[in-house]
Amino acid sequence: MPEPHGTPNPDDLLVLLAVARTGRFTTAADSLDLNHTTVSRRIAALEKALGGRVLARTVGGWELTPLGQRASGVAERVEESLAQLNGDKPAADQVTGVVRISATDGFSAFIATPAVVELRRAHPGLSVELMTVTRRALQHRSGLDLEVVVGEPQVHRAKAIRLGDYALGMYASRSYLAEHGTPASVQEITRHPLVYFVESMLLVDDLDAPRRLVPSMQDSISSTNVFVHVEATRAGAGIGFLPCFMADMHEDLVRLLPSEINELLPYWMVVRPDSLRRPAVAAVAEALRTRTDGFRTQLMGRASSQAAGSSQAARDDVGA
Repeated sequence: MPEPHGTPNPDDLLVLLAVARTGRFTTAADSLDLNHTTVSRRIAALEKALGGRVLARTVGGWELTPLGQRASGVAERVEESLAQLNGDKPAADQVTGVVRISATDGFSAFIATPAVVELRRAHPGLSVELMTVTRRALQHRSGLDLEVVVGEPQVHRAKAIRLGDYALGMYASRSYLAEHGTPASVQEITRHPLVYFVESMLLVDDLDAPRRLVPSMQDSISSTNVFVHVEATRAGAGIGFLPCFMADMHEDLVRLLPSEINELLPYWMVVRPDSLRRPAVAAVAEALRTRTDGFRTQLMGRASSQAAGSSQAARDDVGA
């Protein structure tokens, strides 16, 4: 490793901090009102001063090296010291700027969005970019501050926090049951078509539950989007394996055999350590935890007795 050459320029440290938070030179340049070339030159100057690489290119963008992590910590203290120059003025809101989140469709709509809306009432300078995707946690998450995934993640250089569980159940529309009859056993359910994820594109092992429970079910409509699962089931495409917190809100859907088919899956939040030190990211992470805790009853689905009663009512409705 080359020897350090001089004292790092504080401006260069702040440029590094911007790149670390966004994962991209161009985005960092925009946030600093600089051009891409200037950002590259500042990073090169910082690396010369420190005698080593502070950034490493990954598939998702740029990530801090161990040396870069140490430099980023110093940069944060420089940033805090500059903020203290306004100590005679009212304290500035620290929960500002852009926070980037990746989460599943259902979590994004019913947990993340309400949590962010509530948080922004107190912190209007906060902006959240929410990418919806169902996948494993990334090993390289440049450009992302938070990820919410299904199943326990195996990650490095990141903090994984278990948010809580949610239930999956088998559902069918009342009109579908009226036409095809209400299954009275798991074996009878296997004779109906399944509405669920596209098997060849499913990247989360924990979401393979339906294939394990009812491997002989033939696919009807498959999609990478859980909202399509719900609407296809409501339209009568077959029996959907749905998150209970999404399906229970529709009175035209009936949960089938809740005591026999009740899969519990965990939500986990993955946070980059350098991101978590930002007040805005820490506030969003806490808001997600609080909202998940408050939504726990819905996440677990209606009580089995209620669901069973609905199933019996459906049989009465369709004359089963």
